[in-house]
Amino acid sequence: MLRKNLLLIGFYLLFQSLWAQDITFKRVNSPIEIDGVIDDAWSKADSAYNWMQYFPFDSSLAVNQSVAKVLFDDKNIYVLGILYSTNKDREYVTPSLRRDFRGAANDNFTVIFDTFQDRTNAFTFGINPFGVRREGLVANGGTGESSFSLDWDNVWRGEAKQYEGYWVAEMAIPLNTLRFNEGQTEWNINFYRIDSESAERSSWAPISRNFTLFNLAALKIAKWEEPTKKSGKNLSFIPYISANSGRNFETNTEANHRFNAGFDIKYGLTPGLNLDLTVNPDFSQVEVDQQVTNLDRFEIFFPERRQFFLENADLFSNYGNRGTRPFFSRRIGVSRDESTGQNIESAIPFGARISGKANDNLRVGILSMQVAEDQSASLPSYNYSMVSLQQKVFARSNISAFLVNKQTFQSPEEYSDSLYNAWDRTFGVDYNLASADNRITGKFFYHRNINQVAVDSAFAAGIEMQYSVPQWSLDMRSQVVGANYAPEVGFVRRTDIRQLAMTYRRSFFPSQGEIQRHGPGFDFDMVGNDTYGFLDWDVNLLYDIFWKSSARFSLRLRRQYTYLFNGFDPSGTDGLPLPANSEYTNNLLIARYESDERKKISFNLSTRSGEYFNGTRINLEGSVQWRYQPLGFTSIDFAFNRIRLPRPYNDSNLFLIGPRFDFTFSKKMFWTTFVQYNSQIDNVNINSRLQWRFAPVSDIFLVYTDNYLAEMNPDGFIEFGPSKSRAIVFKMTYWLNL
Repeated sequence: MLRKNLLLIGFYLLFQSLWAQDITFKRVNSPIEIDGVIDDAWSKADSAYNWMQYFPFDSSLAVNQSVAKVLFDDKNIYVLGILYSTNKDREYVTPSLRRDFRGAANDNFTVIFDTFQDRTNAFTFGINPFGVRREGLVANGGTGESSFSLDWDNVWRGEAKQYEGYWVAEMAIPLNTLRFNEGQTEWNINFYRIDSESAERSSWAPISRNFTLFNLAALKIAKWEEPTKKSGKNLSFIPYISANSGRNFETNTEANHRFNAGFDIKYGLTPGLNLDLTVNPDFSQVEVDQQVTNLDRFEIFFPERRQFFLENADLFSNYGNRGTRPFFSRRIGVSRDESTGQNIESAIPFGARISGKANDNLRVGILSMQVAEDQSASLPSYNYSMVSLQQKVFARSNISAFLVNKQTFQSPEEYSDSLYNAWDRTFGVDYNLASADNRITGKFFYHRNINQVAVDSAFAAGIEMQYSVPQWSLDMRSQVVGANYAPEVGFVRRTDIRQLAMTYRRSFFPSQGEIQRHGPGFDFDMVGNDTYGFLDWDVNLLYDIFWKSSARFSLRLRRQYTYLFNGFDPSGTDGLPLPANSEYTNNLLIARYESDERKKISFNLSTRSGEYFNGTRINLEGSVQWRYQPLGFTSIDFAFNRIRLPRPYNDSNLFLIGPRFDFTFSKKMFWTTFVQYNSQIDNVNINSRLQWRFAPVSDIFLVYTDNYLAEMNPDGFIEFGPSKSRAIVFKMTYWLNL
């Protein structure tokens, strides 16, 4: 009995020591050479050791252990990672040599800095064994996959080198890349690793496997040997030039040639508050949105990718929920011509944005963008502005308030005020809840929209609550959106609705075998209003399986109800619509399988098949990828929908296929070409992009795009028709730290 008690006490002291271990930033007197070679300077650095496994289990030390070290000087933070492997002759996995890689199958070492110790927002810097880098931002405490973004870019150095039985990662991160306060003696920090050979994921600070690997609730303390100081002037100048030539053959107009130039400025007003200025920004797409087969009755959401809007983006974009956003930055400079139903893109002469930490507990966001008038559409010049304040409360929660304003200062006589509002404003409050241990998260919000036409029911309100432990999770959501809630700078899929939804999942963790976890679940979603009663509802039985290889499978057996209050053609062919005020109850199967991405050839398949309105639908979508590392990959995305409806409604066979070729000749030269055939719009889009990163975060792009009329013949081959439009674009950006 005494021996058993001593063993229990020993295990308790071991785990206490793992949790209590901290690390210290120690000063180094001369810059460290970043080459993947461990210099003598690292011998004085503190070490982060005894890493814990996160996947497939979270209750033991990692099999492939790692060590991380940190140092600093007046200009940089230095990070060293030593990543060991039990197999000395192993092969590492990378999708290509392109920056900003992502995926649970790709080897990498990542550091997370929570500089303000709010466990809500953080910076991440990562590198893989081939020296490919990535940097990103974590928002909302890292509570879900969407809270981690790799779209943010900045200047830093990193190299990696492979050795027998381990690889070394070395980073130099400029202090003026980060936002922090002077005089700080502690930051929050974590390191994590993904190891492709064993599909093991591990971290220095232990993380429960029901949370994300970048969850900020679990961070440890990093002490500073000296209080933090300003690293000097924090000023970046980012000019660009672009030229493009294009022609629309459908309208038979002459070729259009344009030259453009402008610049962005990033300036640190304080160590925590940043000013972004843009003059004549070029928001043209050098990477187009992926096409989809649209069988939805509502607008499809495409995320923001423009660099100007990305730092502290959550301050502006995370109000409400994904389907009810009062502010959506892709609306800026885009208006709808109600006489034609087409979107109008207007030039943006200038814009400014202030964002960041005003003090330890208050974040501030102020944005103003001026959009030029479009005389051809009788569209006035508009100013788009937003003010956002976020006050931290309790351990990791916050109260946020905002005001969005779209307004023209031109006289109504100068444009058609019957088509466009002179001003439109939306304001509201969100309470974002996150417990200290991250088991409970949620949101409460109330927003209101007003303009010069006073109307009732111009509001949105909602509540979300999530509770998660390894064995089970519960997610409940409810919202009310008024009939006249229509923020012109927002994204609102549906109005005049009341919605209630809930998802429950149970997880089992086998101690043996190849399955990491599996379990059933139950889900429902109900949408209605006072006029029609139920508009939609669905009830689902779920089952999920996750393998230790990182493969996964999910299944839904669904029964759903749909009420059409407007006519709708479910065939997606602009045929005879089903009548308004008709209702349909259907049974269908939804399933998805994702294979082991560590393999040279990987794939995912999904289906949404069964009864469909008054007919049937067979759906198959997926992607197949062949990786020829480290040079790149070739993939094919596809979607097929076979829709059969009774006469006189249209049947349809809708195809979407998109082969993609991604070559990375080096860590600086990339070439991507993809073709997208969409039978729904009888279009083939060809896009070929050459990118040369000639300096840190500085690029030259050459992009060719072509759109052809196309259709599939009875033999299953695509026949090309005449070109619809063609364009070639040259763009150069240069990031200069002053």
